[in-house]
Amino acid sequence: MPSFDVVSEVDNHELTNAVDQANREITTRFDFKDSGAKFELNDDKVILTAPNEFQVKQMQEILQNRLSKRGLDLKSLKFDAIHSNLAESRQEATVQKGISTELGKKITKIIKASSIKVQASIQGDQVRVTGKKRDDLQEVMALLREEKLDQPVQFTNFRD
Repeated sequence: MPSFDVVSEVDNHELTNAVDQANREITTRFDFKDSGAKFELNDDKVILTAPNEFQVKQMQEILQNRLSKRGLDLKSLKFDAIHSNLAESRQEATVQKGISTELGKKITKIIKASSIKVQASIQGDQVRVTGKKRDDLQEVMALLREEKLDQPVQFTNFRD
């Protein structure tokens, strides 16, 4: 029986490259010279640090530009509020990986509402979709691509 998995993943290598390029850009930009602004990548978080809030907002745009040039979806980063004190401003951006149970339920609800003859089941941080026909599965993929979800989704493990 044909099946595929709906997952939400971010290529860590591309993310590291995007953060490195953004760091290189702020060291060469005139408005960031000797300001101590920097990007840090810790596990699934990118920390933006600068002397003031305005520069943090500029850094956010630089990071988003670099991510899009590296082929990463901007929905995969969730920016927190900017925290400021007298010395510096900081903002954390969390990298969203895996499909949460709420998003999994939303995806299964979308699939069931479409009345395509497939079954969707949540398995950990992914959703497995099975059906009798390959065309039905491809129709589900097209449906999910058109849908506005909170996170980017990819389709893996396609079995015929």
